[in-house]
Amino acid sequence: MNVPKKLLFSILMFLVVVLFGIFGYTWIEGWNFLDSLYMTIITLSTVGYGEVREIGPGGRVFTVLLIVFGLFTITYIVGLVAETLVAGEIRSVLGRRKVSKKIKSLRDHYIICGYGRIGSIICKGLTRKAIPLMVIEKDEHVQEELEQDEILYLQGDATHEETLLEAGIEKAKGLVSVVSSDAENVYICLTARGLNPRLYILSRAEDEASERKLLRAGANKVILPYILGGRRMVQAIIRPTVSDFLESAVHDQSFELAIEEITVGEDSRLANRSLVDSGIRQEMDVIIIGIKEKDGEILFNPSSRTKIKSGDILIAMGRNKDLERLRKAVNPSMNTVNA
Repeated sequence: MNVPKKLLFSILMFLVVVLFGIFGYTWIEGWNFLDSLYMTIITLSTVGYGEVREIGPGGRVFTVLLIVFGLFTITYIVGLVAETLVAGEIRSVLGRRKVSKKIKSLRDHYIICGYGRIGSIICKGLTRKAIPLMVIEKDEHVQEELEQDEILYLQGDATHEETLLEAGIEKAKGLVSVVSSDAENVYICLTARGLNPRLYILSRAEDEASERKLLRAGANKVILPYILGGRRMVQAIIRPTVSDFLESAVHDQSFELAIEEITVGEDSRLANRSLVDSGIRQEMDVIIIGIKEKDGEILFNPSSRTKIKSGDILIAMGRNKDLERLRKAVNPSMNTVNA
């Protein structure tokens, strides 16, 4: 029997004892309802106010039985409440220790600051890709939602250094700040950058003025959801087919084609080869639609003579299984680690 059922059962037991007392005094002593209720309550509570009226031998025997049953019921209720409180406290302590242990074991994870509408979407997308993450959320009302979504989280304020340190920021790969206030996002970026200079920081902003402040505070990239959403809506109006294709290729897991970015490793056999000599199009049936070079320059629709260099990021389009073959070809050392 779980705790709610036990509590309900104990309350029903107490009500039965009270009704038993009222009925007993009414039947044995012939008292009215109010006198019987009053006598029952002061007897069960053992306050010692004395008898309401003169009680005969039968009433005294009944009072003894009522006290015995009443003490048993009240003791059971008090014990159950104490057990519930203690068990809840123990579960809370053990739960915090378990969460703390999981957080300490994280490496190269992403810290998501804020679990609102945008934060929850980010977590779902990273979870689908099996990317380790944890959430910092100061609103305790969101705790139940995080537990339902089975998201590792830490309740606290992400603007505080101690909270970010507890979240393992020194071992994290990146931080995403998507709290509702631009001022808090700026402070989170500033604090995070001071704690981990190598951290990749992504933040949201409401307007372009906040974007500039966030970049100065240490953010690597700033997303403006309203501007981005407006641009996508314009594309959906002007080029609906292109918009649908790109949406499916990037976000739809069941879509046959996908667009991915793949980094060329130092020991890749494709390094220093031209696209035409690499066999990517002919052997893997993958199209390279862009290359981001080490210096940050992006080559769109590179020619067949473009050389692939280690450290380049290939923007490739193809079927998921073909993209995986390309990933293994350009990152043989990662394949060894995964094996």
